Amino acid sequence: MKILVTGAAGFIGFHTAKALLARGDEVIGLDNLNEYYDVSLKEARLAQLEGQPGFSFHKLDLADREGMAALFAETRPDRVIHLAAQAGVRHSLKDPHAYAQSNLVGFLNVLEGCRHNGVAHLVYASSSSVYGGNTKTPFSVHDAADHPFSLYAATKLSNELMAHSYAHLYGLPVTGLRFFTVYGPWGRPDMSPFLFTKKILEGEPIQVFNNGEHARDFTYIDDIVDGVVHAVDRIATPDPDWSAEAPDPATSSAPYRVYNIGNNNPVALMDYIACIEKATGKEAIKEFLPMQPGDVPVTYADIDDLQRDIGFRPDTPLEAGMERFVAWYREYYGV
Repeated sequence: MKILVTGAAGFIGFHTAKALLARGDEVIGLDNLNEYYDVSLKEARLAQLEGQPGFSFHKLDLADREGMAALFAETRPDRVIHLAAQAGVRHSLKDPHAYAQSNLVGFLNVLEGCRHNGVAHLVYASSSSVYGGNTKTPFSVHDAADHPFSLYAATKLSNELMAHSYAHLYGLPVTGLRFFTVYGPWGRPDMSPFLFTKKILEGEPIQVFNNGEHARDFTYIDDIVDGVVHAVDRIATPDPDWSAEAPDPATSSAPYRVYNIGNNNPVALMDYIACIEKATGKEAIKEFLPMQPGDVPVTYADIDDLQRDIGFRPDTPLEAGMERFVAWYREYYGV
């Protein structure tokens, strides 16, 4: 197939593009290479893809309405995996307008491109952050998620609603994947696996928020990519049992699906830090701090639906995944 992957120079997008190319798909990569984090890391990921048979790259901003329309018309992808976004819960408190441009305007341009160019299936990145004030665990796609704690979370929840409207109005098959904390080689520098590893190896203190009482559903990148690729192959269909009297948020009478994609195994923050300490061979200097605005104490994915529908079964233990990440970090940065 010909598949457009937005955010192809990003962490998940890069690994997804690699997997698609490896199985013989043609991949159209899109990224704006913005400066939210180290551009050289994005360029290094991209260098791994460029030159591979079947890969082409377009440097383009999602919010560029004319540019996006031209790209869709020119390339006519069979399917789209939309992973580009302005990421980061805490950064959304500092630069809210970037989230509106990328995550709302940009997503609208993706929807319009799919609508007007015969795209057979759109798979897009949502986030576990949409659960916000929810305290029922594990987090289920069948429960309401309507009290987001950050603008980032609100934009991701908005994406799900926007996608549903296009599924309903135009019959566009859409599948949203609520990602839980993803980590692994080539990971993002603004996320804790990278931040903690860097500071521990440099002998600097790490900031431990909520006084170490967080728990996160850490999911290794290879498991995530396997789920994404299988999801794009399974085109969303209407749910014949959906009822307006008792509406299920995860399905619809339109070709619409929302899934959690995580490890189904939350790990206490202090146990997670211990895994990094073991992988680095160094003890962390810990600076305990209170809960940060927009943050949540626990994430825990109910993945029963994704297991049932595409056979998703994450099987990478955190200890093994962190060893691989630290090994990549040492090699890439020459530590």
